Amino acid sequence: MSERIARIISVIFHPVLIPTIGMFLLLNSGFYFDLLLWEAKRFVLLVVFFTTCILPMLSVAVLSLNPRFDINMPGNRDRLIPLLSASVFYYLGFILLRKVQAVPEFRLFMLASVLVLVVLLVVSLKWKISNHMAAIGGLSGTMFALSFRNGVNPVYSVLIVVLLSGLIGTARLILGKHDLKQLVAGYGLGFIVLYLVLYFV
Repeated sequence: MSERIARIISVIFHPVLIPTIGMFLLLNSGFYFDLLLWEAKRFVLLVVFFTTCILPMLSVAVLSLNPRFDINMPGNRDRLIPLLSASVFYYLGFILLRKVQAVPEFRLFMLASVLVLVVLLVVSLKWKISNHMAAIGGLSGTMFALSFRNGVNPVYSVLIVVLLSGLIGTARLILGKHDLKQLVAGYGLGFIVLYLVLYFV
């Protein structure tokens, strides 16, 4: 994989886009909420996209007005404020998704994601853990948890998520953004938290 392709993968599957991509997959993977009306699906997708992508990106745009803020966030502590604001926006998404009362899994997904962000925030005080891998790990954990809990086998969606996990991890290594330990830790964190919450709660 070339560095150019690695950059494209890192941008397309950025942590702010993974929740929306994941929710789209979940809504089309054969789970019972696949039967929701299009209006309900559209509401869910818009809420997730707005609270996990648009608002976090706007907060980073505002931070970038400060010349001392590096938008690339090369250091682990550079991510603290973006992670804190993102956790607030994710919680807003959790509140808004209460309107879809028939599908508690959506709210659990958002709430568990807040927990992941808080842990990432704490870990980032000392170590540069991978946010990219935490995001795709969370989506992987969600897919497996819902599969086992509902007795559904969304083969193609699982294959897509597993393939993306490998591509994203490889891209981050090639770009030199993280070492293997940081990638594994991020993926493990996201997977474990989302799996436990969505399977047992």
